[in-house]
Amino acid sequence: MFFFAAIALALCLFFYFVFFSPKKKMPCAYDSPFGVLEFLHWDHSWNSHKYGSEADLRKAVSLMKEARAGWVRMDFLWGDIEPKKGKFDFAKYDRIVTLLEEKGINILGILHYSADWASACGKWNCPPRKQDDFMRYASMVMRRYKGRVCHWELWNEPDSPTYWQPQDKLVSYCLMLKEFYREAKKINPNCKVLNGGLAEGATSIDYLYDNGAGEYFDIMNVHFFQNPLYPGAAKAVADYPGLVHEIMLRHGDGDKRIWITEIGCPGVAAETDTAGWWLGENPGEEEQASWLKYVYGELLKSPYVDKVFWAFFRDTRRHWNDGVDYFGMLRWDFSRKPSFYTYQECAREWRSK
Repeated sequence: MFFFAAIALALCLFFYFVFFSPKKKMPCAYDSPFGVLEFLHWDHSWNSHKYGSEADLRKAVSLMKEARAGWVRMDFLWGDIEPKKGKFDFAKYDRIVTLLEEKGINILGILHYSADWASACGKWNCPPRKQDDFMRYASMVMRRYKGRVCHWELWNEPDSPTYWQPQDKLVSYCLMLKEFYREAKKINPNCKVLNGGLAEGATSIDYLYDNGAGEYFDIMNVHFFQNPLYPGAAKAVADYPGLVHEIMLRHGDGDKRIWITEIGCPGVAAETDTAGWWLGENPGEEEQASWLKYVYGELLKSPYVDKVFWAFFRDTRRHWNDGVDYFGMLRWDFSRKPSFYTYQECAREWRSK
């Protein structure tokens, strides 16, 4: 009798774990090259409380899954997490990480921008007065999400005066990157560190190596924008990975992979009245979709490129007051643009190969 009861219990446990137990994705999955940049942490007055409701956050993540995005690049903003020195609040980020896990979407986490109390100049885009303060925050984040977030990027566009002041040819940034890399590997030797996405092309890549940072990142991270309405844009995209790899090779670093963590363009409906973006005239929604298809088709041919992140997933509302507000594959009201369906189809075709 005991034997049959044991067999029945074993069968019950087997069917529970196979069919009914909660399914969690394997952490740090690496396959899909399809990423998006999205500001899932935005719940502030300066960004129109883009994700001020749980319902909107869930809707965005569900639509990422529907679009077949494998990755999201998102901030773990210092000022949110440690608004006062030594006072940490992870509630918002715990929710976001859990939602993405439930949908099987990998995270590239950006650790950056100075909290007001820590900034060397009192602004978000200056490095901290004390690097130890930044490393304490970064360590807390990486320890909390160890095994759930395995790819970390230090700062965004540190070669741009918009995001890092004052500019010094990446000297101070590289000092921070070296310490950050050592700390990240101490916490999780299997994690991958990306340099902050570089926006200024070849010169910035050279600065990274000239400052001795070549051993302190695992993946080369670059940003690249072209206006599809202008001649030469398509060729520039096709040529860019080879140019980046050539510089890496010159510095003895040719074996590393390249991630393009921002590329995109506006998709502005014909009836919308807005200023042009920084590269000129705004493409329409159909033109944006065509550009997205070309970008993914061309960049994923490259033997050097692993991931491509479209910027952005969803439009912003009067944040830049120009075409940049329309970079999304979704409109502000969550309706799908043609580029959403194009992205979805590109990802489906890639998966079927």
